[in-house]
Amino acid sequence: MAKDVKDMNEKEIRERVSRLAFGGDQRLFIAFHKRLQADLPPGTGIVLRGSVVTNERWEDGKPFDADGKGTSDLDVTLVGNKVMEYWDKDAYYIPGLHTKPLCDEDPAIAIGLNKLRKSLQQLVGRPVNFQATANLVLYARDVLFDEPYFTVIEAEAGS
Repeated sequence: MAKDVKDMNEKEIRERVSRLAFGGDQRLFIAFHKRLQADLPPGTGIVLRGSVVTNERWEDGKPFDADGKGTSDLDVTLVGNKVMEYWDKDAYYIPGLHTKPLCDEDPAIAIGLNKLRKSLQQLVGRPVNFQATANLVLYARDVLFDEPYFTVIEAEAGS
């Protein structure tokens, strides 16, 4: 049985994320990280959420990639005000604080980020979804709704 993410330290979570999302290839993880950092507004935080962190899909409890290699998606949460400006004004769950996901099913809601998202999908060989949020919402989701996450890059204040 997989270890519960609540019982893991940051190093263990990073190792899980690397193994599940990137096949344990640290170079691929670094390339993913660098591409995000290069193409996003300065100061944007980058967080991974969902089954790549918990190793459990929310919809059915099955492990990450239970349907085969590359079948589970990467849920990338972008943290900061500047990155939220990429989303259409009607593409928010909470206006100004939390966006709807940019994904294959809705690629036009943040058209300026879709090329980056698609290039990351090609890089990692699996679906990649973007969502943008404020630090406050990210924290609330973790604490109030028990939705753990892994921080790849901390958001800078005022970003």
